[in-house]
Amino acid sequence: MTDNFRTLGEFIIDKQEDFQYSTGELSRLLSAIRLASKVVNREVNKAGIANIIGKVGNQNIQGEEQQKLDVMANEIFIEALSQREVVCGIASEESDHFIEIKCGTNAHLSKYVVLIDPLDGSSNIDVNVSVGTIFSIYRRVTEPGTPVTLADFLQKGVNQIAAGYVVYGSSTMIVYTTGNGVNGFTLDPSLGTFYLSHPDMTFSKKGKIYSINEGNYFKFPQGVKDYIKYCQKEEDDRPYTSRYIGSLVSDFHRNMIKGGIYIYPSTSQSPNGKLRLLYECNPMAFLAEQAGGKCTDGFHRILEIQPTELHQRVPFFCGSFEMVEKAEEFMRNAAEQE
Repeated sequence: MTDNFRTLGEFIIDKQEDFQYSTGELSRLLSAIRLASKVVNREVNKAGIANIIGKVGNQNIQGEEQQKLDVMANEIFIEALSQREVVCGIASEESDHFIEIKCGTNAHLSKYVVLIDPLDGSSNIDVNVSVGTIFSIYRRVTEPGTPVTLADFLQKGVNQIAAGYVVYGSSTMIVYTTGNGVNGFTLDPSLGTFYLSHPDMTFSKKGKIYSINEGNYFKFPQGVKDYIKYCQKEEDDRPYTSRYIGSLVSDFHRNMIKGGIYIYPSTSQSPNGKLRLLYECNPMAFLAEQAGGKCTDGFHRILEIQPTELHQRVPFFCGSFEMVEKAEEFMRNAAEQE
């Protein structure tokens, strides 16, 4: 069967043998994410005519204004994941605490927990800009059959068994890894089926794009300011091109395909950065490394950071390997001169 006609469902089944814990549960879990993403895609595509754009008037645990689609996407993914008896717990960026799944007769025996950002970049919905979903899957560390605990979620990123994202843009794609490379699947809306469209996705060693909100330039650490100047300098293969959408999924997706670096550093207002380690940074770091890229907080590998709380934030440097290494060099040099 050619890749053009290989569906996501077929691909998941074919690749089960590459997965050391292959029991069929992971396949059902990924299928649940696939279904939920189709429902969210439908809602995103009709957002402008269905009165589901704008804010709901509430704030999430991070103190951010929730969009109507944030709440809807959160409910859709929780419903899809909890009804299949394949996860014992879910943690969402939109919820204060993790959710223990008790539905069904065997839910408490499930081995997996899921952490999810249901709708990344949701503030862009009002202006019809691409948004996405980010997910991360771990094996629980407590015994199956016992109540899920916070320890099951506070695991280092190196323990992820699968991670991925869905981008809802000019086309809808699921991109994911189970530790054996990165593959992308595009939704054919006429059939409602995801087909393998981007096999074996990789970052180029060095790209030409840097993605950062330069409006915060004066709030950045000196090392980041120095790296931006380096990117803008007319020398060798520079200046690089600046591209920033403001949706992590979209910026990451573009940079993986075209080559580039995404930076969301600490600032004077947010000394720990803004992106969440568990819901955004760890899954994207897993994908980046599986695609030959690199991901750090400017000094340390993201996947080796030990989480201490569900909504922990960290600075984030992610993308083409040589570009991230160069940014780290500027960060170290600036730190040594302080």
